[in-house]
Amino acid sequence: MAPETKHLEVTLETQVESVNVAEEMCLRVAESAGFGEDDCYRIGMSVREGVINAFHYGNQERPDKKIHLAVDLTPEKMVIHVMDEGKGFDLSQVPDPLAQENLLSTSGRGIFLMRAFMDEFDVVPGRTGGAEIVMSKRLPAANSSNASEQGGQDAAPPQRA
Repeated sequence: MAPETKHLEVTLETQVESVNVAEEMCLRVAESAGFGEDDCYRIGMSVREGVINAFHYGNQERPDKKIHLAVDLTPEKMVIHVMDEGKGFDLSQVPDPLAQENLLSTSGRGIFLMRAFMDEFDVVPGRTGGAEIVMSKRLPAANSSNASEQGGQDAAPPQRA
């Protein structure tokens, strides 16, 4: 981990209240990193979905298991890790919620939302034996510095009347 990376880690109980705790923690980090309202909403929703999945599918709502949440803030992005103590799963086996046969299904939407709302998303075997969701969002400052390095194509010249 680079010295300029900030790391925050917490172990949560397998209970519904942990969803709000995780979201609030990540939103505070996101706001302090300069994310705007829309990105904070996307980050918060992604964290909620990840922790709900760890609570329900990973730990099967068993109070003897824990949910591990870690946030790394690098100069380029915010990286969020959500780990459960379940059996793990194969991401390629999760049904597509947009497929005709799954449109009325109540599961599978969380992963879809996390993929849509975050810049990077993956599921890997966790060090706790279960699944580890790893998702990240590029920092607003990193996005604007990339635009200026590319010649500032995002800004239109002022118009004269």
